[in-house]
Amino acid sequence: MSQPFAKLPAWADYGLLPLINLIVAFLVAGLVVLLVGESPIDAAVLMVKGAFGSGDGVGYTLYYATNFIFTGLCVAVAFHCGLFNIGGEGQAYIGGLGVTVVGLWLGNFLPWWLTFPIAIAASALVGALWALIPAWLQARRGSHIVITTIMFNFIAASIMVYLLVGALKPAGSQAPETRVFAEGGQLPGLGWLLELVGLSMRSAPLNVSFLLALIAAFLVWILIWRTKLGYEIRTMGFSPKAARYAGIGELRIIIITMMISGALAGMMALNPIMGAQHRMQLDFVAGAGFVGIAVALMGRSHPAGIVLAAILFGMLYQGGAEIAFDMPNISRDMIVIIQGLVILFAGALEHMFRPALQRIFHRLGREKNQSAAAVVAGGNR
Repeated sequence: MSQPFAKLPAWADYGLLPLINLIVAFLVAGLVVLLVGESPIDAAVLMVKGAFGSGDGVGYTLYYATNFIFTGLCVAVAFHCGLFNIGGEGQAYIGGLGVTVVGLWLGNFLPWWLTFPIAIAASALVGALWALIPAWLQARRGSHIVITTIMFNFIAASIMVYLLVGALKPAGSQAPETRVFAEGGQLPGLGWLLELVGLSMRSAPLNVSFLLALIAAFLVWILIWRTKLGYEIRTMGFSPKAARYAGIGELRIIIITMMISGALAGMMALNPIMGAQHRMQLDFVAGAGFVGIAVALMGRSHPAGIVLAAILFGMLYQGGAEIAFDMPNISRDMIVIIQGLVILFAGALEHMFRPALQRIFHRLGREKNQSAAAVVAGGNR
């Protein structure tokens, strides 16, 4: 959320504070690993090696990061307007319907480079419309955006189950999924990109939606910090009273912001559906909407920070799988605990060390001012 932190310089607020939270999270996670009889150092080496030690490792890391970039941007855009959109999970589910319709019906006779932009528009539109309802309820009826978006997650998941066991399931199939898309509904991989740095990707599902996520991050930066609409969004988030006094329409800004947020979440569905599974399966979102909250908090709601935080969480997902495979005492559930600790310190406890840092910088600034005053006083003598 757009708030001034005058007591901390920007480099400390956006760099040092998240780094401290991250270090503490990994130290606590290291204690957990030690308690189960494994070496924290070996676990850390395995995690980094599993995430970045091979072409497939990097591919999977960036594949997961793609999901988190979209959902992190979704949360961040709403944050800047003073809104807490917890509905990214549901908006991604509904966005998946738009992707699926395009993949099923247009993938048969259009090439991927024509299907892809249509799927982008469809997923963004459906996700935006799903976010429109909570936005209108917040702006017009005062229904809290947190409550409505949480409930809409359940509604979206139920709609998904209903469709995948009914209308979208192929005849004779027992699995809750659609048929495999034709070639025109499948996104090409980015193996060529990794080959530029000497890595070979064999089975990782990294695809062109990763490039779309980077473009989306850049466009969000332009929107928030380089446009009139972005200024209005940040003003509404900083002080709704000041925004109303300046003539900024609260209803308009809330609805536009939430629709942009929902569109970003909806586009997340492109990555797993068209890029990896080439069909729509029941749990394709896999909690990415909720991870996006921690990504946005760790990235300080800035697109550049969100990209870095998303890659970090991609590393946790891919590297964690490597740890669970190679260390017998660490199960997949233990990896979830480690991931949860990072989310806890990066998200829920992100302000835990802020007061101490503020006191340190305040003391340093006061000593600097006193030294400068002493120098001036000595010169006047």
